[in-house]
Amino acid sequence: MKQKTMGETIAACRKERGMTQLELAREMGVTDKAVSKWERNLSCPDVGSIPHLAEVLQISVEELMQSGPAPARAGGAVQEKVVLICRCVALAMGVAVAVLSALNGLDAGSGLSMLGIGLAALALSALPSGE
Repeated sequence: MKQKTMGETIAACRKERGMTQLELAREMGVTDKAVSKWERNLSCPDVGSIPHLAEVLQISVEELMQSGPAPARAGGAVQEKVVLICRCVALAMGVAVAVLSALNGLDAGSGLSMLGIGLAALALSALPSGE
């Protein structure tokens, strides 16, 4: 049996109680947009409000907290792979320059080019995700 996310749990309990998102929002002192985001797993309730939310939904804090994590977004997985690839390229360039220099098989221009590629890849991996 699939474990529900916290958002799915909140939505199901709210509906079981015959509450609208607006009614739950008023009980919680937030906007209906906040409740909508909770239910769509775009955000989570403030940790300090969890006990009150559980009380309003007439469930235990444990039931609310035993919800599973929200499914990972496909874009996030791709982005993680791109960051990993960039870091690997940076590491490979650094190792290649070190080894080739030790073997006297690298001229200064080529070494600088390889280090530049490695630094560019490392900088790319450090850019903010934009999420």
